[in-house]
Amino acid sequence: MTAARRFQRIIATTDFHSAFDDAVPMLAHLHAIRHDSLVVDCGDFFEGTGYYRLGKGAVEREILTTLYDVLAPGNHGWPHYSEPGLREMTVSANAVDDAGRPLFDRLRVVEVHDRRVAVTAVIGVSAFHTIPAGQRAGHHVTDPVIALRELMLEHHHHVDSWIVLSHSGFDEDIRLAGACPFVDVIFAGHCHSDTYGPVHVGDTLVVKGRELAAGYAAAEPVGSGWAARTAVFPAPTTVPDELAAVDEEIDSIGRMLATPLGTVDEPYRDAILDRRRLLQDVASRLHTGLGADAVILNDTALRPTRLGDVLTLGDLLAIEPFDNQLVHALLPDRYADSPDSLLKRLTEQTGPLAVAPWPLPQGIRSVLTTGYLADTYLGGRTHQAGLRLGEAVRRTLATPLPDQEEGAR
Repeated sequence: MTAARRFQRIIATTDFHSAFDDAVPMLAHLHAIRHDSLVVDCGDFFEGTGYYRLGKGAVEREILTTLYDVLAPGNHGWPHYSEPGLREMTVSANAVDDAGRPLFDRLRVVEVHDRRVAVTAVIGVSAFHTIPAGQRAGHHVTDPVIALRELMLEHHHHVDSWIVLSHSGFDEDIRLAGACPFVDVIFAGHCHSDTYGPVHVGDTLVVKGRELAAGYAAAEPVGSGWAARTAVFPAPTTVPDELAAVDEEIDSIGRMLATPLGTVDEPYRDAILDRRRLLQDVASRLHTGLGADAVILNDTALRPTRLGDVLTLGDLLAIEPFDNQLVHALLPDRYADSPDSLLKRLTEQTGPLAVAPWPLPQGIRSVLTTGYLADTYLGGRTHQAGLRLGEAVRRTLATPLPDQEEGAR
């Protein structure tokens, strides 16, 4: 019979992004400490590597249901949090449906070191709106501050402490702490910044674990308050028996990801990928090769990774992990004669852009872009281009191996 767990602390990870190449220390450590630790995640456990693309989230699900207790939904992998098995683990104070009903349980009350602790979560408004439009149809978020204040008023009489798992960004969480001084600890996520804390905002602590399986944040009651810290995962000696099947599945996918696709061309060889340069090269090639009036791609469609001499499937899926389809998209009428205004708006919402030609010509009515940009920020897609962004990246980055060239003829 398994002994009941008595929690002494809370351990929080964030933004794992399916980073299984370096996950063994994380998995082994969480397994070792969960007997007396409440293990939580602050979102974006899914997506970001070829492990997710090939495994479809099955390995991530197994790890979450085996090692974790409470989850905050992130913008990446949003639909997974509504799946049976994960939905019961997920909390959110500010995610609602069209009728204003909560999408998930709003909080979980647990005992940590003899204190009744309310654990809830919020997703930032800007983070929520980066979710592909089709994935969040019928879903909405309310103001995190208002949602947390309402939750506190409903439950303050039977809890001693408040813990928030936030997928908003560290700077947003500093502001959240100032507006919600009743919160004891905010575990931050989403931002991928170099700020980890803990930072004191009045009596509230804001802290973030290192992303991509590199580390974690921890908090525990001390005296009448809380203490928080960050740490890296120590190197394990062995993979726990309970995780042996998961480890085998990770190894199996890893072998598939090692498949060579071609020889990396200059100037991308033996360097950390300059995604800005690559995306501009891709945009220019698409503009001339497909005869589109214009091409608009956002920098965040690609991820930097270190490349060697040979491009592998794992490299390609790490660079373009989102399986973006290239499509022709209509421009909203108001931008037909003001393309600069369109680019300014897109840059504000999605970050830097790669554009070809530059400057955009006046009077264009459609552009070649990703399905994500078309559906989320433009006037919708007219038709697919018959090419995925990943394939365009592959053709720009690498020369096919001789046997691949032979097979293509």
